[in-house]
Amino acid sequence: MKQEVELHERPSTITRGAILAVIVAALGYFVDLFDIVLFSILRIPSLKALGITDPAELKSLGKHLLDLQLTGMLAGGIAFGMLGDKFGRLKTLFGSILVYSIANILNAFVTDVWQYEVLRFVAGFGLAGELGAGITLVSELLPTARRGLATTLVAAVGLCGAVAAGIVAQFFAWNHCYLIGGVLGLVLLVFRIGVSESGLFHAVRKQSTVSRGNPLQLLWPPQRMARFACVVLGGMPIWFVGGVMFIFAPEIGVALGCPTAIMPAKVIMFAYSGVVVGDIACGLLSQYLRSRRYAIIIFQCMLAASIVLFINCAGASDERFYWLMSVIGAATGFWAVIVTTAGEQFGTNLRATAATSAPNFIRATAVPVTWIWFWLSSMFDVASTTLWLGLACCVVGVIAVTCLKETFDRDLAYLEH
Repeated sequence: MKQEVELHERPSTITRGAILAVIVAALGYFVDLFDIVLFSILRIPSLKALGITDPAELKSLGKHLLDLQLTGMLAGGIAFGMLGDKFGRLKTLFGSILVYSIANILNAFVTDVWQYEVLRFVAGFGLAGELGAGITLVSELLPTARRGLATTLVAAVGLCGAVAAGIVAQFFAWNHCYLIGGVLGLVLLVFRIGVSESGLFHAVRKQSTVSRGNPLQLLWPPQRMARFACVVLGGMPIWFVGGVMFIFAPEIGVALGCPTAIMPAKVIMFAYSGVVVGDIACGLLSQYLRSRRYAIIIFQCMLAASIVLFINCAGASDERFYWLMSVIGAATGFWAVIVTTAGEQFGTNLRATAATSAPNFIRATAVPVTWIWFWLSSMFDVASTTLWLGLACCVVGVIAVTCLKETFDRDLAYLEH
């Protein structure tokens, strides 16, 4: 149930505070993505440094640590989402940055697997809050016609963090990479000065009878739960790619018959270079079509086609493998649009909870998806498993987004009851 609210703070022009918010959210997401993909790159060298050398154990323990990070992000998404609606988008944004920055600095000094496990969970918990809080803040500070462009800019700058991680990992030791990511986050906290809180949040906070940040509201009534589930399933194909194809690219390269070993850092660098291009393209397409849904569905179909192309052609050479991984990355470029949609689907008193929880529920879909991939790979060849599971995720994603209402022109000044 929605209730319109009259808010004098509703933005009609782009203010200095809004511009600063876009800059801080973009840089925050840059550091966020830098840290998220570090484990994908550093999985093998970091575990070898801890004494793990068996290839099967490197693969299984890598999945275990990834699951812990994603589980932490799921828990953090709910926690920081609640805090964002109760105490403000800005406090949540910087609280999350502080948590994952400290965790990554400590990660540089681990000497045992159990320490790695704890810090991957804590880092994931902190990483969960940044994107949703940033997107919510930017969406509420920008005029309706410009918020899609602003959130696309945030995502495009942020995704460059993954590219930077791929480059940095080629020149620094694994523990130094974690240290760099943590220090970057702490430096970012200085930019908090001058950033203003959302006027919509302030207006709703004045209404003492309005429930704010209650995650149970996402589960009832059933129509609202279905709305949230469709957002999560709509983004699932992105994290099939991120959880399977990017992280286990070396194993997929072997299955496809690549002549030499695939380098994880190079995969991330090529893949996320494509993601940056795709994210900008999808954002602009959404503006041109004046539709979030159509832009997402078009990119989901492109992703399905690129997976087919990759499985059939990537094994011919290492160079072709990396470039086709870049094409797949570009096809997952609807991430910013799906996260923006998550915030637009829900009222102001539940928006941060939804916009922060949804991306992390999407990321958490990588846990069952990778489990299914491992299970099917034990019975069928890796290439066929990757192809058909990827296509299945894309089909589910298209159906889910088709069930959502269009939100491109929606006024965000309303409440959920």
